[in-house]
Amino acid sequence: MSVAVLTQQAPKNRAPKSAARPALRPAARARRSGPPAVRPLPAGLPRAWYIEHNRRLKAMRLAVVLLDSGVYLPQQATNRRIRSLAVRIDIHRPSAATCRMVRSFLHQES
Repeated sequence: MSVAVLTQQAPKNRAPKSAARPALRPAARARRSGPPAVRPLPAGLPRAWYIEHNRRLKAMRLAVVLLDSGVYLPQQATNRRIRSLAVRIDIHRPSAATCRMVRSFLHQES
């Protein structure tokens, strides 16, 4: 017998490879880091709704950055601090209404 014939034959005392391996779990989906995908806003709503929606988004972004910087209480988040933080993270200067909304988000967390 040649060497090529011997290497192709499986030993008789071993189980087939498929039975020897444990069952594999399905691969877990990789988590995406970063902000979620941007979806278009619904059409046909009043202009005030869009303004309020964008104000909420901006206030949430500012509240998260304030929390990351160590500001946990609404009393610590003055208009001056919120506005200087907005300049630092390259967001347009928030209005007084947006600053109030940031403080209300911080109040909900405490």
